[in-house]
Amino acid sequence: MLLEFDVPRVMILFLLLAGPLFLAACDRETAPSGQAEPATGAESAKQGFGLESKSGLKAELSYRFAGRPAPDATFTGADGREVSLSDFAGRPLLVNLWATWCAPCKAEMPTLDNLAVLEEGEVSVIAVSQDLQGAKPVRAFFDSARIANLEPYTDPDNALSSAVGGTVALPTTILYNSQGKEVWRIIGGVEWDDAEIAKLLDEAA
Repeated sequence: MLLEFDVPRVMILFLLLAGPLFLAACDRETAPSGQAEPATGAESAKQGFGLESKSGLKAELSYRFAGRPAPDATFTGADGREVSLSDFAGRPLLVNLWATWCAPCKAEMPTLDNLAVLEEGEVSVIAVSQDLQGAKPVRAFFDSARIANLEPYTDPDNALSSAVGGTVALPTTILYNSQGKEVWRIIGGVEWDDAEIAKLLDEAA
């Protein structure tokens, strides 16, 4: 259960309509040189609406880039094939940008794996690692965490995180509608299999 923090008065109506958002946020961890940093409250506060869990973790829901088309940057599938977001056209798409060195990224991954099952046939759910080392650490983490429903997509050149707009802090998860337009993004860890998340995913309809 999360508590709102620093929410502008103009957003009170929004929060009442949307219902509580059960979000787990990022903490600070040192990123390898050249990679996106984990999100912090100070960095993400400029992006949108802040929420805080009882444990003190923070996340941000942002509509700053709503309506922006999905980029055509490519990344790599588990079998080595080249993939782009356009390959998932025709239904809403949830894109999670993460890395194995990012603690909140790893903490939310099992719930994202569960969401892939819950939303099967309705929303495509993918996780694209930004690890510079490519597939090896991703496969090792997926095995250890028993991630069974997500394909271990990799983007060692960070092409996708560079193309989505803004300064991306990890984890960042972006919802696109079936027309390939951004609906919102969340900067920070989230309990993706919580029932309240469905209310946010419905915004892609």
